[in-house]
Amino acid sequence: MITKFGSLFAGHVDFEDMGFDATPVNERRLSDERLAGVFGKTEAIVLKMEELGYDTFWSAEHHFQHEGYECIPNLLMMYVHLAHLTKNIKFGCGFNVNPMWHPLRLAEDYATADILTGGRVIFGLGRGYHSREVDTFGAPSTVTDNDANRELFEEQTEIIMKAFNEESFSFKGKYYDLPPEVPYRGYTLKEITLVPRPRTLPVETWQPIVSAGQRAMDFMAKHGIKGIIGGGAAAGGAQDQVITQWRDTLSKHGRETELGTDLCIGYSTHIAETEEMAIKEARIFFEENMKMFAPLGFVRGLSEEQISALARGPAARSASLPTLEEGVEAGAWLCGPAELVTEKLMDVQSRYPGLEQINIGSPVGTPQNVILEQLERFAKEVMPAFKK
Repeated sequence: MITKFGSLFAGHVDFEDMGFDATPVNERRLSDERLAGVFGKTEAIVLKMEELGYDTFWSAEHHFQHEGYECIPNLLMMYVHLAHLTKNIKFGCGFNVNPMWHPLRLAEDYATADILTGGRVIFGLGRGYHSREVDTFGAPSTVTDNDANRELFEEQTEIIMKAFNEESFSFKGKYYDLPPEVPYRGYTLKEITLVPRPRTLPVETWQPIVSAGQRAMDFMAKHGIKGIIGGGAAAGGAQDQVITQWRDTLSKHGRETELGTDLCIGYSTHIAETEEMAIKEARIFFEENMKMFAPLGFVRGLSEEQISALARGPAARSASLPTLEEGVEAGAWLCGPAELVTEKLMDVQSRYPGLEQINIGSPVGTPQNVILEQLERFAKEVMPAFKK
């Protein structure tokens, strides 16, 4: 049963123009002042969510994005600050990107944030699909070497889990030999202890489910990691298959569960008086979001010509690109009056009885005033049907 509602804000600033006819992604370059404005925008969103009774604010770790789309490089530092401005809301890491960290530094920083926020930070791990980010930090991204990226990610996660859950530990792998056997104050170092360790164990940990590979699901189940997935074909196609596969994976690892257990599903939402009006209002945000993410492989089935057209402004309109109407039909977007959005989510709840939480939110490109308005409408017009 759905009882918890969160919202994902990836960290974009407000743009002066948006959509297919606006500035192409690779031609955007914003001032330092504009880029730093993401923190004020984040505060405004978090305070509104706290006021309205949302459960979790989610954001993403990204680097070097002078274009203004994902501008928050350190979630844990930001969440310590935000926790001092709020009392109840939790903060989800969606996600810390393992290959851009030393695993012990990430474990230490999370444990510190966990203690300083009184347990309100939710841990999250990701592999990293931005080659500009991951490879710049000296590790392979999923783009440049997918196999090496996965191998590194899994080894780092093993280390992090040992650091969280064992009073002292050692680890020997392909990438890490921890601790090094060096002389220290009269003895040879054999084990090491994370200081501090998290206040709450086991650490609640989340990871994105993207390609739904069985190896990844088995790895998550082994470590008790929960999964976040996008809206996808919420009417019962690909998403049903992924959620069934996840349930079967948990069963293989000794847990018999209902469909939706240990999952969170994310939806882009826009509430208006009619479905047609909601689609009309949200279309420009949909277009800006596609400009950003389609060239990164997040819109499947596009040809090289279609992706190229997205970088040429108005040329995108004649490239037969996916439409917002198709996104609504597939179920990834929830557009329309609150009653229709509620009805669709009630259907999701009935099909996935183990599902306890969902994320709703506006896509990259949506201005602050629209995000705040949509959060308020959803909280007041949709959430009460589930909260009671």
